[in-house]
Amino acid sequence: MNDVTAKTRYHHGDLRQQLITATRALVEEKGPDGFSVSEACRAAGVSTAAPYKHFQDRTEILQAVAMEGFGEMTEAFHLALKDKPEGSLAAIAAIGIAYVRFAEANPEVFRMMFAFKDKTEAMEASGMGCYGVLLGQIAAYLGQDEIDEAVLALGFPLWTFVHGLSFLSIDGKCETGKAVLTMEEMVVEATRRLLSEARPA
Repeated sequence: MNDVTAKTRYHHGDLRQQLITATRALVEEKGPDGFSVSEACRAAGVSTAAPYKHFQDRTEILQAVAMEGFGEMTEAFHLALKDKPEGSLAAIAAIGIAYVRFAEANPEVFRMMFAFKDKTEAMEASGMGCYGVLLGQIAAYLGQDEIDEAVLALGFPLWTFVHGLSFLSIDGKCETGKAVLTMEEMVVEATRRLLSEARPA
């Protein structure tokens, strides 16, 4: 790549995204604590001063990676819902399956997404964007237009199940369960049982 091409490629928003992409790859390879900003710069093919045009520090770059992850997870949820009836068991289970699949495909990024102790408002919003897809389907299941206490009370155990299953899967600790049921079957069965306890009259 010549200098002109490089400058064109990194003009405006491209540089920021290139740094996020390079950092994300390093997170998956080494974990969020296993690399330096200068290493991310080398991987992105930019100067060590380049990140500070878009990010205040290393933490802010990692936060951007996490928000990208939440955005991709949200897209995966919507894709999983495309052929599912709104508010159905199949729709809610499809979100859970997409959740675990995202974790399995992006294990270190997934860990990091939930590891920040102090989240910015933007990070909170990106996380709630994911959770809101699930809550919306639960509200539809309950025959409601709004997300109220009943929706939240049902959403939390559904989320904690797939969240825990995701960590068991990426840590290689759910092989016994998979010997009986596939991951998809486990999510469907858990979803069915939890929903049956709150089935509308």
